[in-house]
Amino acid sequence: MYAKTCALIVLIQILGAAAFAANDKPLPGPQPLNPFQGTPEEQAACAPDATSFCKDAIPDTFRVLACLKDNRQKIRKVCLKVLEDHGQ
Repeated sequence: MYAKTCALIVLIQILGAAAFAANDKPLPGPQPLNPFQGTPEEQAACAPDATSFCKDAIPDTFRVLACLKDNRQKIRKVCLKVLEDHGQ
């Protein structure tokens, strides 16, 4: 009787652990890079222009991009190249 009770408890634990494991969601890992933020090098190329002309738009990536495009005639060549390389 004792052996059957122990076996039943072990079986319940195994099945319970399997049920909990099936419901586990993956832990959030590092988020993928936003493709509109650019590489660190591209960000560095445009950071001075973004802070000069678009500081009110920061940190909204889309507003900064629109602002840089609006100020295309004023931004530095290195940042202009980043925009052009991305079809902007």
